[in-house]
Amino acid sequence: MIHLKEALIVEGKYDKIKLSSITDALIITTDGFSVFKNKEKLALIKSLAESCGVIILTDSDSAGFKIRNYIRGCTQKGKVINIYIPEIFGKEKRKAVPSKEGKLGVEGIRADILRNAFEKSGVILSENEKPKTEWATKIRLFDDGFTGKENSEEKRKKLLRLLSLPSLLSTNSLIEVLNTMFTQEEYENAVKLIDQSHFKLT
Repeated sequence: MIHLKEALIVEGKYDKIKLSSITDALIITTDGFSVFKNKEKLALIKSLAESCGVIILTDSDSAGFKIRNYIRGCTQKGKVINIYIPEIFGKEKRKAVPSKEGKLGVEGIRADILRNAFEKSGVILSENEKPKTEWATKIRLFDDGFTGKENSEEKRKKLLRLLSLPSLLSTNSLIEVLNTMFTQEEYENAVKLIDQSHFKLT
């Protein structure tokens, strides 16, 4: 399993599925060109770039480079690492016909080739540098009143605003971001501020 400290940005859900089998990194999909208009997702990517850094791994076709360049242009204040896959012509098993340019996307690249691309970039952590323990869970968010309770929505909005996170983050995405971008202490301090009514939405 490849251990990364940066978040991984890929194009689609099948890329995410493929990479989830070889890395435990936080993986964010651009959903193709949708990221151009999705302000919430772009804000999340910017936040990740400025905190833990992001790795961009898109297809090697013109669309992939267009998405890569757009994200790179929007995250100039953060840490951005580009990893490229080789141009291999072929067709993914799930597709009836090859892509427009005939090149395999990330989902169609063999795992050993993907691992080699990560190794060449120098971003893989050693075994004694594994990412932080996943302390944020759905149960913890429920116990702290951010889900499943009468005032959970309002309290959740306060948490997101206090941590400078997009307001439309799903519960699963919030858990991933908390585990990646924040320490337990930072989270607990935010909870204390909210519970003591020291933080109000504006």
